[in-house]
Amino acid sequence: MDFRPLFEPQTLAVVGVSLQNDRHPANVIFHKNNLRYPVKVFPVNPRGGTYQSETVYPRVSDVPDPVDLAVIAARAEQVPDILADCIAAQVGGAAVISGGFAETGRRDLQDRVISLAREADFPLIGPNCLGIYAPRYADCFFLPSERMVKPPPGGVAFVSQSGGVLVDLMIKFAAEGVGLSLGVSIGNKALVREEDLLPYLVQDEQTRVIAFYVEGFGKNEGREFVQAARECTKPVLVLKGGQSPGGSRAVQSHTASLAGDYATFSAIMSQFGIVEATGELEMVSFCESLNCYHQPIEGRIGLITGSGGHGALAVDACAAHGLTIPGLSEAEQRALRDDLSPAIRDIAAAGNPVDLTGSATDDDFVAVATRLFQMEAIDCVLVLMLPYLPGITSDLGARLSQVHRTYGKPLIAYVPHEEKYGMFIEGFEFNGVPVAHSIEGAVHMAEALRRRRRC
Repeated sequence: MDFRPLFEPQTLAVVGVSLQNDRHPANVIFHKNNLRYPVKVFPVNPRGGTYQSETVYPRVSDVPDPVDLAVIAARAEQVPDILADCIAAQVGGAAVISGGFAETGRRDLQDRVISLAREADFPLIGPNCLGIYAPRYADCFFLPSERMVKPPPGGVAFVSQSGGVLVDLMIKFAAEGVGLSLGVSIGNKALVREEDLLPYLVQDEQTRVIAFYVEGFGKNEGREFVQAARECTKPVLVLKGGQSPGGSRAVQSHTASLAGDYATFSAIMSQFGIVEATGELEMVSFCESLNCYHQPIEGRIGLITGSGGHGALAVDACAAHGLTIPGLSEAEQRALRDDLSPAIRDIAAAGNPVDLTGSATDDDFVAVATRLFQMEAIDCVLVLMLPYLPGITSDLGARLSQVHRTYGKPLIAYVPHEEKYGMFIEGFEFNGVPVAHSIEGAVHMAEALRRRRRC
């Protein structure tokens, strides 16, 4: 299947636009794309006529231009005929946001839609989905623009069975500065499934990380997904709904999915280097980390801090996630102390974590990072940056990033996310270094790199 018309549309037909109700989902989709996106939009309603000075076409086949993407927001029983018309008109693909299919017991209706699309090799997203958000092309979510929080364009493609989970994670991505290349809500995934989208996302130049929210799989579908994901050259992340018995029942009623044996699925993902997030917050941190770094690590962490308490919390968090904090030999500690400024040489703790105290300067942080990056026993450095320390400057993030680039090992930073500390954060992020807003978040970022290793 060719997914380019769906995710890079030049023309869009919105089926189901109401001539009276501006709040109808189809109208919301028409408005936002007609006013805010480069895609050319055509409203479709069987009655025809005009809507806000725009010609309304009775059928998609009546649209005078070739249509790349049709978004269908009509009653479920009307969808098969609309889909047949789209296929006859050689539309590039469709997203069916209408509900009322297998999730409500109408498996027969969903089977009719599948049969039509499969016979024509027609890309079909949904039904019972939120739609497609392609930041550079179109926004087919039926949510008003003023209520959406959109991340900046970036490298994470997120595919979700749940539209609500997708939107909620977009909000969290925006708060953390994680950029999105594509957001796809696949709902009941009647035809197009997670593994079907991997080839497109692998070749998409804008996408660096491929993330999924999965509720369940049909027969043999989980195996096919894992086999496709294990061959993927980009990091693949999964957040699984229905982990508990209660969650499994909720999944069944939401998208008619079979949650399956979660423990087995989790073990298989780990075996093949597919990164599993256990919750939304992990997923955000994992996406940010793997958007910056693709190489896996064993999880041997070097810690730099200006506060002993922060160092202790970070050690505890690392231990809880199976990351190790290698100790430094006496010779390594002496060499490290020799690199420090005289003011802190005798008061800094030179083990691991390295506590530079509140009197440290930029040069002290850079010197320690340089030493840690050169140690074979350490494969990732976490710097706990406290921007209120009087001796450091807003250039420190950029300077530490230069050290990271010299040695190639991952660098992860913790900086409190406050507006007044923006210059510190930008120094890292402008240089491709992920920044967490909490110590736990920084540890999650390192954990993502460790989980990418195959067992």
